[in-house]
Amino acid sequence: MIGFDPAARSWAATTSETGTALADLARIPRLDGTLVTDDSSLTAAADDFGHIVHRRPSAVLRPGSVRDVVTMIRFCNDHCLPVAPRGQGHGAFGQAQAEGGLIIETATLADIGDLDSDSTTVTVGAGARWSEVARATLAHGLTPPVFTDYLELSVGGTLAVGGLGGQVHRHGAQVDNVTELRVVTGAGQLVRCSPTRRADLFHAVLAGLGQCGVVVEATLRLVPAPETVRHYVLTYDDLDTFLDDQRLLVQEARFDYVEGQVHADADGAFRVYSLEAVAYGPPVGPAPDDTVLLRGLRHDPATVQCTDRGYYDFLDRIAPFIAALKEAGVWTHAHPWVDLMLPGSSAADLAAPLLEALTPAALGPGGVILFYPLLRERLTTPLLRTTDEDVSYLFDILSSAPPDDTAAIDRTLARNRAAFHTVTAAGGTHYPVGSVPLTPEDWRTHFGPAWPAFATAKRTYDPNGVLTPGQGIF
Repeated sequence: MIGFDPAARSWAATTSETGTALADLARIPRLDGTLVTDDSSLTAAADDFGHIVHRRPSAVLRPGSVRDVVTMIRFCNDHCLPVAPRGQGHGAFGQAQAEGGLIIETATLADIGDLDSDSTTVTVGAGARWSEVARATLAHGLTPPVFTDYLELSVGGTLAVGGLGGQVHRHGAQVDNVTELRVVTGAGQLVRCSPTRRADLFHAVLAGLGQCGVVVEATLRLVPAPETVRHYVLTYDDLDTFLDDQRLLVQEARFDYVEGQVHADADGAFRVYSLEAVAYGPPVGPAPDDTVLLRGLRHDPATVQCTDRGYYDFLDRIAPFIAALKEAGVWTHAHPWVDLMLPGSSAADLAAPLLEALTPAALGPGGVILFYPLLRERLTTPLLRTTDEDVSYLFDILSSAPPDDTAAIDRTLARNRAAFHTVTAAGGTHYPVGSVPLTPEDWRTHFGPAWPAFATAKRTYDPNGVLTPGQGIF
């Protein structure tokens, strides 16, 4: 059993030793890539973007082929060693760590398949970053329909959790736009699956948090790409009005992208709301008409920002912000994030007390608060959980703190857990990318009616329970 030790700031085996002697590693068949056990590699694999949880593996695999992944998962299965895939290491709470086990760094599995202007899909390696996929497809006038705001995440990493962005109200999540996967199961079997082929595995892997298989390749749906977009930022001073206008826009599908942020005012109170809305231009849509697009909205008309920009420039618009965080040293801070799914009818009532209790100091340098409006009908992947209402809001409080300020981190983790319980009691749930300490019972509640099929798939495809223990689900 693996348990979190707040005093040690790490997870550790509580009833059995999970490490392996290096002599065992010497018996591994020849690999096309490399298996490393040096101190710097193991230390790096025992950390992530969250900088909160630290579990040290015994080895790190940098695969030279899919065959290497099969070989090493079979080895770990035979020895009952934990194993976890790691893309860009952007987990916030040790999700892709494996105490005493093996980390599979998927970055070397980054091939992008052949394309032409008539392609409707593209097949990519799990380690490919979305920025790379976008550039490759845009060369042919095509694009995946949905992107996370940060493009430097791996395809495999986002497909393990869902992949949400401002286009979800039109196209669903990234997991809803996958047509086929190649997966290495926990038993070390390389399997091709789709909605019509090994569908139980397909649906257990997408948004399945790495519990039933390691994605090594994904086939993604493509749509025609715009050349330019018109990007609006609309300001509000009332939370209800802001959320109601977001709801209106996604229900009417007036824009191609809808998202929002919350900012502190001059007094340090979080009560300035900015709605981001983007209309795609030719060749996929008409030239944007400001009068038509903004009709009936209740923003402050004196503060409207409107920018025409290239499509990729829009997709990669936060790159300068990330560069500034890195330059300031904030990128290496701890990130005790919380990501909540709020029922549409009670979103303002649930979010308002959390915003009122928050201060700029508690949010931390570079911290961001986001609202994404989501339509339930577009989210079809069983394990990507949302609320039962037609409209939900993903509400993110993306905090930061110096990694040595353990008191601040612990306060934020406690706040996250309290917010999680308040939201789930009101019919909400969470998007599992942040830092919320959860019990197995919490996870069963989270997955709800999808739990029985998920648990069956876990027993079927990872019978020894070696895959991705950092999630703490089973």
